[in-house]
Amino acid sequence: MKKEIHITKASGEQELFSEAKLRRSLQRVHASPDTIDTVVVQVEAELRQGMSTADIYRKAFSLLRKKSRPTAARYSLKNALMELGPTGRPFEHFVGELLKSEGFNVEVARIVPGVCVKHEVDVVGTKGDRHIMVECKFHNRPGLRSDVKISLYVQARFEDIERRWKKEPQHVKKFHEVWLVTNTKLTSDATDYAKCVGMTAIGWSYPQGNSLENRIERAGLHPVTCLTTLTRFQKNALMQKGVYLCKELLVRTDVLSSVGIKEDATEKILNETRQLCQKTKLYEE
Repeated sequence: MKKEIHITKASGEQELFSEAKLRRSLQRVHASPDTIDTVVVQVEAELRQGMSTADIYRKAFSLLRKKSRPTAARYSLKNALMELGPTGRPFEHFVGELLKSEGFNVEVARIVPGVCVKHEVDVVGTKGDRHIMVECKFHNRPGLRSDVKISLYVQARFEDIERRWKKEPQHVKKFHEVWLVTNTKLTSDATDYAKCVGMTAIGWSYPQGNSLENRIERAGLHPVTCLTTLTRFQKNALMQKGVYLCKELLVRTDVLSSVGIKEDATEKILNETRQLCQKTKLYEE
């Protein structure tokens, strides 16, 4: 019988280490069965009481990186979203691209007048008769959650804007919605309030089956911060050029040289990008 090991989450809470949970996280990124077994065995060999989930992630990521860079890149998605910071603007652009993949016409950082005041809305999306206002709450550190105060704030802004929209003839037949999208977790009060007022709340793992992680996986969108062949400096330089998605590198290959990346490194980066953007096979070879 294996010894029970308690690990420390980013929030400071402790929970029992779960081999099944680690395996599921590796299966989600389509690691091969052999790779999963190797990672699990080596991670478990280094477990100690109180070990942080961040340390476990780093060990698993390092092992995956040696086996398959695209698999490691997919595994790093949650951390890669946090690397979009320190400001929230890149995350807003990423959410806008996610909505485009779902058929919306999108505007990012649009100034929208309400009845009382003007508001800078992170993302405005339209599709048919649907007109949505999206507030993006970005966190660049694990363990932080969006609480009910955020939901209340977003709803108050939406109500002011919606009252103005309803006065405009072109909006009379439109169905107005408000979304709150965060790259980490939402508190239970935040989601309860959102349900009560009809707000769409989307967190990293909420709601089940339609979370931010699920939506990204369905869309096949990956931020450039996923790429294991780029340094942190290079990732930031690309984002300063307005490149937030891996797929953009495949049509803007010149942007790599414009941020000082040499030709021999460029091919490695593009090779990883192509594999990451391909339709995922059941398992990586």
